[in-house]
Amino acid sequence: MRKTKIHPWQVRLCHWINLPVMVGMVMSGWGIYNADPLFDFTFPLSATLGGWLGGNIAWHLAVMWLLAANGLFYLLWGLFSGHFTRRLLPITLTSICQDLYRALRFALPHSAGHYNAVQKVMYLAVLLLGLLLVLSGLSIWKPVQLSGLLAMMGGFTVARYVHFFAMSGIVLFVVIHLAMVLLVPKTLPVMITGGNAEVIKKQEQVDE
Repeated sequence: MRKTKIHPWQVRLCHWINLPVMVGMVMSGWGIYNADPLFDFTFPLSATLGGWLGGNIAWHLAVMWLLAANGLFYLLWGLFSGHFTRRLLPITLTSICQDLYRALRFALPHSAGHYNAVQKVMYLAVLLLGLLLVLSGLSIWKPVQLSGLLAMMGGFTVARYVHFFAMSGIVLFVVIHLAMVLLVPKTLPVMITGGNAEVIKKQEQVDE
């Protein structure tokens, strides 16, 4: 008999660390954006963290290290444990189209511990957006020391746009994620406790 959790402790730990970390990163980032807006709008002061540009930057850099450590741990564990392969693969264009059609009709089944094709695409996309966010953020933070990375991003101004849209994509993912939790509330306790133990029976054959 072997017992497994729907969500391993590594997943739950990284998930809940990310909650306050992402809030801090986004709010402090909005404050930095307000100092030199890319578009014809700014974010309300109440939605920012730090009070002024220096405070915004200080918060952004402080929280960044926790996000980097958490992300690196999750990435390495996901790769070496086979978590990404088991949960996010395989994925095909046909399965994406089928599950997207079911989702639009609100007929997409939910199975704890199993990601449908739409979820797989979203989780893969947010991982790629996270990588893009880190690379563009580093190039903006250290444009001289990381001039090669900055050039790869298309220059300082383009890197700012990349950073903004990558952040916006992650915020959109979070909004959709929260909406799904509201629609399927039974998923929340499982992310806290890990879910009920799943018993896997293995029949042993003994040669006599």
